[in-house]
Amino acid sequence: MEDLRLLLECLKYQMKWPGSQKQALLTIISICKQNGQYVEFFREIGGISFIYNLSKSSTFSQVKETALFMLASLAELHESCKQSLCREETFCDLAQHLEQKMPLTEKRVAVYMLSVLVANNRSGQTLAKTSRCIETLLSLFRHNFPDPDASYEQLQLWATVSSALCGSVNNPQNEENQNACMHVFPLVKTWLQEVALPRPELAQPICSFIGMTVANNPCAQQYFVSVGGLDSLSDTLTRVLSQSAHSAPACKVATAITKTLSACISNNGQLVSSLSKSMVIPGLLCLLSSPNLDPQDQLAVVLTIGYLTDACFE
Repeated sequence: MEDLRLLLECLKYQMKWPGSQKQALLTIISICKQNGQYVEFFREIGGISFIYNLSKSSTFSQVKETALFMLASLAELHESCKQSLCREETFCDLAQHLEQKMPLTEKRVAVYMLSVLVANNRSGQTLAKTSRCIETLLSLFRHNFPDPDASYEQLQLWATVSSALCGSVNNPQNEENQNACMHVFPLVKTWLQEVALPRPELAQPICSFIGMTVANNPCAQQYFVSVGGLDSLSDTLTRVLSQSAHSAPACKVATAITKTLSACISNNGQLVSSLSKSMVIPGLLCLLSSPNLDPQDQLAVVLTIGYLTDACFE
């Protein structure tokens, strides 16, 4: 533990040497990952507070980025660290930070920190709403959808934003945040047309966002249907299902969409009437027999078929 104390002192005397500070930060992360007690010790000696202030005050992008990454990593490792960072000041700073121009990697790390703070944390979800973080994340989500020529960094930023929004609306369910997020459904509906080969990497972020936002929320489910989202989802699923038997990536995309479809219609049979007449059910039956389907995903497919067939008899 003395190593952590010495590294903290080194950080304080290396303010003009960003390379040395970055290396010291990475070393601290490496040590703390060995034992949760090290995280608690580092917090007790003022390390978390210092790193937080460093992430705000440093003029070096690589130091700010690494400091934010360290805070997120330690918060993920230890609940007491997470709760010490879960303050209105932190969320307001992150919202303000994300509104500024900065390198994509730094922005992604800031979003990653947000996703850690809201994950399985109702107080974090609430602070994300009151501090404008949800509003800022939704703006990033809208304006950073990766076009076919987008870089890997752009795709990763957008996917991380989706993950942060998912953590803000569910596990535990947060209806207020769900209702804020559902207003981007008209745009998300148009993105569904892109979810097919050769761009399977878009499927999980889009499907997770839709699924988490509508889960156990009749108002969000109904709104998704009203903007044509359910029709677009079923059209995309039908298109991908035709490829699932001979393509593992297509099967993976089809599975993600199937789970999303299930979240959209569960406990709301009135929404299924149009789908029950489409080609979704035959396609899902074919998906069940696909050699590319993960056995762990079979139950989700069966449940979705059950929701759809029940609607046929109502």
